Parts: sequence; structure tokens; C-alpha cells
Amino acid sequence: MQHNNSQAPHVLVTGGAGYIGSHACKQLARAGYVPVTFDNLSTGWANAVKFGPLVQGDLLDRAALDGVFAAYRPVAVMHFAALSQVGEATRDPGRYWRNNLGGSLNLIEAMVAAGCMDMVFSSTCATYGDQDGVMLDEDTPQRPLNAYGASKLAVEGVLRDFGVSHGLNSVIFRYFNVAGADPEAEVGEWHQPETHLIPLMIEAAAGARPALVIHGNDYPTRDGTCIRDYVHVMDLIDAHIRGLDWLRAGRGSRVFNLGTGAGFSVADVIGHCAASIGRDVPHEFGLRRAGDAAALVSGSQRACEGLGWVAQHSTLEQMIADAWRWYQTGGYSA
Repeated sequence: MQHNNSQAPHVLVTGGAGYIGSHACKQLARAGYVPVTFDNLSTGWANAVKFGPLVQGDLLDRAALDGVFAAYRPVAVMHFAALSQVGEATRDPGRYWRNNLGGSLNLIEAMVAAGCMDMVFSSTCATYGDQDGVMLDEDTPQRPLNAYGASKLAVEGVLRDFGVSHGLNSVIFRYFNVAGADPEAEVGEWHQPETHLIPLMIEAAAGARPALVIHGNDYPTRDGTCIRDYVHVMDLIDAHIRGLDWLRAGRGSRVFNLGTGAGFSVADVIGHCAASIGRDVPHEFGLRRAGDAAALVSGSQRACEGLGWVAQHSTLEQMIADAWRWYQTGGYSA
């Protein structure tokens, strides 16, 4: 394992080869840190790691974790690595509990053993479950519907317990639909297979896939399609950098929702996509998916007040334009 002798403080980024983690690494480097990516590359891409070293390893391998803490002495951890497909979580919950909870517990114990006591944790509004039409905030009861949301909620509980027992500090972010890409198109969203609405829409508009299937048009919303809250990945990462600053200033553990408070329906997003990139989005309607709530929108008052966070880039126009620019680079397959 390479040692990095840079005087800049190191931050360990689990899942740093993935969509959100790679954007975090870029912004950490800009903020004066050396991001050390720890990733098993099961869903990430080695050529997404451009801003610091890559250590290929698995969170279920405690020896590999101990090795990366010994080699790099990170001052904090940003923990993104997780399985996150709701359908798969419903079919194979054991895989989600083993990976998301077991891997996170390994990581947290390795942090404590190494004396690294600050974690920024990527949680999810899926911990709230199906609460239609409610403006979600951090005090909304958490009732996850599947092993993805439930395993993330369990990690939140582990972090609280280790806070009590060992003084581990954590900033937990619960967020919804992350979209867009680095405006400079150095990194972006590139899942194989792709499951997220905006990249699917772009691929359909570009003729790279058949018509987009909209799952249900009979929901109790203004146009019958599901409503979601979309946050630009750059805004999301800005909050994570602010969360890291919060921890390093000794301000203790806190939970923050990240959303815009604005809901857009699937039909809204398709209309904006066509307008933004100047191409129609071929689409058809299919059956509802099990577990899809009609409307999920997140309040972010606490993040605005506590972190000074403002979602500056989270218009549909910008999220789609940045995602389109990234798609045109050919992504990581180019």
C-alpha cells in the first residue's frame, strides 16, 4: 500500500469510485484534503478515482480496513459505500443486511480502533418509508419499507451507540433523488445497469435504449405520476463538506435532511428533459412498482440553518443539462 506523505489531511471515502463518492473526492481535494478511496469496485469505476489514491478493498474485510487506517491516518471518514437497489433489497434482504450493516459496523469499529472519531454518513430518506404528502423533516417517524432503508436506519443506530460508548461523532445526511453531474464533466453518474430516472431518460432521448417505462400513471398526484424531490449532486456534496467542517470544529453529532422542498412528478421531469436537451423522450406507461410512494418531499430547514447550506444548483434544467453533458463524454466506458 502506498503511503502518501502529503501534509494535507486525509479523508477516507468509502465508495469513492461510485457516483456520489467520486464527486465527494473532487470537492474534498478542492477543499484541501487528500481523499483516499476505499472501494471494492462492485458498482464503482477505477477510472472515476482521479483526485487521490485508490485502495481496492471490501468493508467486510476488517484487516483491509485496519491497513488503510494505518497507512493513511485519515482525520475523518465519508461513508458512501452501500448496496442501494430497492427491488433487489426486497428480493434478497440478507445481502443488504450483511453488506450495509455488517460492513458499516466493521468500518466503525476500525475507526474507533484507529482513533479516527468523525464520520459523515450517507443515509437516506428511505428510512422514513411511505409517508405520502408529508413534508419530511428529521423528526418524522422512521418506518422503512425494505432492507435498504432498514439497513441504513440500523447504521444510524450503531453510530448513536458508538457516540455514547466511545465518543464517535457523526453527521448523518438523509436524502432523496440525487441527480446531475460535475459541471466540468470529469465525473458523473454511470451505473450498469442504470436505474435512475434522469440518466434513463437521457439514454432514451439519445436512442441508446428503448422507450422509458413510467411505472404507474394513476397515483393521486396532479398528473398521475410519482412526485419526488431532486437534489443536484454538487449541492449534496457541498453539504457533506460543510458536515465535515462541522465535525472538525467539534460541534458533535447531528442528523440533517437534504432536499429542496420542491416536488417534481415523473411527467414534469420528462418535459424538462425534452426542453433542456432539445430531444423528445420516448416513453410509455407500465404498472406501478411495489413500495413506490406517490409523493416524497424533504424539508431541509435544519441544514440551511445549521450548516448554512443552500441548494444552488438543484433546478431540473441544470441537473439535466449537467447529466447530458456528462453522458456525451461517453462516461467511464469511453
